[in-house]
Amino acid sequence: MKNSLIILAFFTSGLLLGLFKKLPDVLIHNDLSLYSLYLLMLLVGVGIGAERASWRVIAKMKVRVVLIPLSVIIGTLIGVSAVSLLLPSLRLKECLAIGAGFGYYSLSSVLITQLGSETLGVIALISNILREIITLLATPVFVRYAGKLAGIASGGATSMDTTLPVIIKYSGKEWGIISVFNGIILTILVPLLVTFILKVL
Repeated sequence: MKNSLIILAFFTSGLLLGLFKKLPDVLIHNDLSLYSLYLLMLLVGVGIGAERASWRVIAKMKVRVVLIPLSVIIGTLIGVSAVSLLLPSLRLKECLAIGAGFGYYSLSSVLITQLGSETLGVIALISNILREIITLLATPVFVRYAGKLAGIASGGATSMDTTLPVIIKYSGKEWGIISVFNGIILTILVPLLVTFILKVL
């Protein structure tokens, strides 16, 4: 858990520095984290590309690779439906829409605010940020007790970017491409599912 605690410490430090504005304006008013993410993705891509085992995993799984994001979707929606029983103030479809964010908090919270309400948007933001943080902190435990796909499933849409390094660290580089594929599919489906749930159901 040492690495998870280090990640949490950095996140908390950043939160406090931003909250109390103890940083230069150039850091607060510019989204430098985006450029850091670009660099991170480049380095992760180099590492995965150089790992021959990554391509062997893809070749071995073939069409079954599609079952991973499908399982994440089904599992998330079933889990959210169960949790909704404990939240009588929220309707089932509102809970489903929040779950359909799959950790993609920036887009899903905006969509849910527009299609639902500001309160629902805030709940979606917090819920999906928590999914990402839990993945960053608990992936070592998930992988140890539930297998190499557990971190990927937990990360949801974030498995292609922010949670990818920790997934690779504990599942292995050979699972990096699977993780990216899962994240891309879920990211594409987030706006479609959230809109369908709130507007059609």
